[in-house]
Amino acid sequence: MTRPAQPTSDLGILVLLAYQSFVRQLHTDLTAKGFDDLGGSDGVVMRVISTRPRTVSELATLLEITPQGAAQIVDSMERRGYVARRPDPGDRRARLVVLSDRGRESIDAARAFHRRFEASLVRRHGRERIDQFRSVLGAMAEGAPDGLDRDLRSLYL
Repeated sequence: MTRPAQPTSDLGILVLLAYQSFVRQLHTDLTAKGFDDLGGSDGVVMRVISTRPRTVSELATLLEITPQGAAQIVDSMERRGYVARRPDPGDRRARLVVLSDRGRESIDAARAFHRRFEASLVRRHGRERIDQFRSVLGAMAEGAPDGLDRDLRSLYL
């Protein structure tokens, strides 16, 4: 009996390489649109706060980082003009992180890239295969931090 050929790379490496390629293309596209100063965590933070404003503590919990780490990310994003902090109407001691106009423009540009990228995949591989691919990726993402998977999955790209 003939055994199937062994893959040349393990699945984790292929997922990593595919992700890195996607991110490089995304950053190239966003740079061409004037968003050349985005950091590695900025996209996730902007996606999460696009659903509703969050405190730095909430962001830290969702991103599974320390509150200090989340504060550093937010401070940097605020300096670059992507987010702002506003008083929390429900708790005057708390401050909410919200998208600025520049933040909304960058997330709109990123969403447009996502749509074009997927449309390109559909043209090359067909809708059925891309739907299957989405299903596999969705199953792989089941272990995302509590709340983050729900928040990110609910966002329309």
